[in-house]
Amino acid sequence: MSLPILGIESSCDETAAAVVRGGRDILSSVVASQDDVHRKYGGVVPELASREHLRRIVPVVREALERAGLGFQDLAAVGATRGPGLIGSLLVGYTYAQTLASALGKPLVPVNHLEGHVHAVFLEAQQKKNGAARGDLPELPAVCLIVSGGHTVLYDVRSAIDATPAVEGYPAFRCTYERIGATRDDAAGEAYDKVAKLLALGYPGGPVMDQLAAHGNPQAVAFTSPNTRGNRLDFSFSGIKTAVLRYIRQNPAFEKEIAARTEVLRRGARKAADLLPLSTPATLDLVASFQRAVVRDLVQRTLAAAEERSARCVLVSGGVAANSELRKTFEGECGRRALSVFFPSRPLSTDNAAMIAAAAYPHLLAGELAKEGVDAEANLPLA
Repeated sequence: MSLPILGIESSCDETAAAVVRGGRDILSSVVASQDDVHRKYGGVVPELASREHLRRIVPVVREALERAGLGFQDLAAVGATRGPGLIGSLLVGYTYAQTLASALGKPLVPVNHLEGHVHAVFLEAQQKKNGAARGDLPELPAVCLIVSGGHTVLYDVRSAIDATPAVEGYPAFRCTYERIGATRDDAAGEAYDKVAKLLALGYPGGPVMDQLAAHGNPQAVAFTSPNTRGNRLDFSFSGIKTAVLRYIRQNPAFEKEIAARTEVLRRGARKAADLLPLSTPATLDLVASFQRAVVRDLVQRTLAAAEERSARCVLVSGGVAANSELRKTFEGECGRRALSVFFPSRPLSTDNAAMIAAAAYPHLLAGELAKEGVDAEANLPLA
């Protein structure tokens, strides 16, 4: 069955729409970023985010359909993020999807944003399988780390039916999810953004810090691993953020270069190449050491979960999954354990609607559609 599904994603600050056929073939994917809107604040401003979604949702959906070469009536269903996320942002996309599906007489499939990130990994693997270079496909059960600016959480992912292989490598059946670990405070991506703000490295901080870290000594500054008593699979990143703040305050020499970078950012320079000449070895060492500590913690706890749950593979998704050191470290550590690890490409790592359309597919097949009177939910649980 072809079953083209229009996916709509608006959980935070990306207005996205995509058309995915049969849960695995991406016909189009359009993402309108709001980075320029929120950059001067050093983080997402919820009210501004919802206003931007209102302004962009209609043209983004139209562009996704045009790129796919389809009309509204060609769609089998509409899949939309119901939660979790910023409630104002969620309501824009989900209300639009409700209205559109009703007007077209098409089914509406509510999707959990976190499940979308899990399906982004399967979707990426399927794209590689269909390409010239045949790639491996994830096997269940798996442990999935979802790591972004809003989430850092570990899930045990299994088939909802009594079978471990996917249908042609892709889960057309539903998956079950058990949350086995989560951050107790800041998400990893949030910690990156806050440290980048302290050091005047711009917003979003993750990509720039990843590039600058390559020029520093990752062992120059020692950061202790957080002690998450009660569950060794939980994360905590507020402590390392506070440690960076304390380190900067104890070294007044940072003030001059922070002021210089602030001025460069004010003039519109955003790239790591613009900030590198204004960053001393001390700053580069601090950035590299911070990244090493965060990556080490993410990898160690995820692999501990994989061992505890006898996982066949590890899945890593979310915006921080694009981090080069995180990928390199996971690949190295998993290789030593003869354990496969799968990532989405960068476009599928960050918030997008293709993963929402893909996640909607098995729910459509199972007849799990939106219920009347049920709206978006900011803290919608996956498990």
